Amino acid sequence: MRIKAPATGEVERATRLRLYQLMVELRDFEQRAYELFLENLVRGTSHLALGQEAIGAGYGVAMRADDYTFCTYRGHNHTLARGASMGAALAELMGRGNGMLHGKGGSMHLTDVKHGAMGSYAIVGAHLPIAAGAAWSAQVRKSGQVAVCFFGDGTTNIGAFHEALNLAVVWKLPVVFVCENNLYMEYTPIEAVTAVKHPAADRASAYGLESILVDGNDADVMYDIARQTIGKARAGGGPSLVEALTYRHGGHSRADPAQYRPEAEVREWLARDPIKVYRRRLLEAGIGEAEIGDIEARAQQKVDAATEEARGGAPARVDEIERQIWSDGSATWRN
Repeated sequence: MRIKAPATGEVERATRLRLYQLMVELRDFEQRAYELFLENLVRGTSHLALGQEAIGAGYGVAMRADDYTFCTYRGHNHTLARGASMGAALAELMGRGNGMLHGKGGSMHLTDVKHGAMGSYAIVGAHLPIAAGAAWSAQVRKSGQVAVCFFGDGTTNIGAFHEALNLAVVWKLPVVFVCENNLYMEYTPIEAVTAVKHPAADRASAYGLESILVDGNDADVMYDIARQTIGKARAGGGPSLVEALTYRHGGHSRADPAQYRPEAEVREWLARDPIKVYRRRLLEAGIGEAEIGDIEARAQQKVDAATEEARGGAPARVDEIERQIWSDGSATWRN
């Protein structure tokens, strides 16, 4: 098993600026989504990934435009990291007709096939076999595409996790499985119900895979491991399993105050905020305060514009409900 150390001068300046820009945009988007919830404009539940931005940014920057992303219901970051519209995403959360799914999917089902975001999945573990299937399709077509599948630590105790891993190794599929271990499944610590300390990395060897454990709050580390694992898959080297250690700043969902977490633990992880850590690194690398501030200002402007776009949309229409359900937009397949 290897715990990757922070990169030192390995990442190009332009890439670092892009990583920081993306992380700030993701953070501002999630914060705005929460604010809109407080205004009663976001209906239903939502699961924010505040504090986990480095994982989505690292892989988002490393992926090719035609690669596939599969993620969980905590999938805003991963969808936006592929280039999906912020305005369409916020509109979807608000149940508006200009949402990326016309207001039908909401927070837990964001999908933008044009940008390779192949869906957020509300059923824990359901998307791992689907990601393997997409990778198999790419393998058969010899397209060079790679599927990257993100999931939480709780998924490692689901049967689909083991089935998908086994099949991916047997068929040497171009897929990367990324476990975002934020230490808690929902309200239960993953270590309380799992026989091994690292639920993904410690099980990798059972499938003949390298045990990879990384700091999920370090954007340079995530970008580096993304390039390695995606490159391996694209070159025909088969799948990888990555466990990225991270921490969500809030509760499991919007209704969860997360009072079950020890105060000292929360303070420790907040001090390791991936954006604050990376901002300091940029300054230490000689990037000026003005340039960093400009990135932050533009990110806020982008979120503000997306908010206005979403607010301007009409409510989802009832006659849209049966569209995009079946291949021809109706239930005629039964006949």
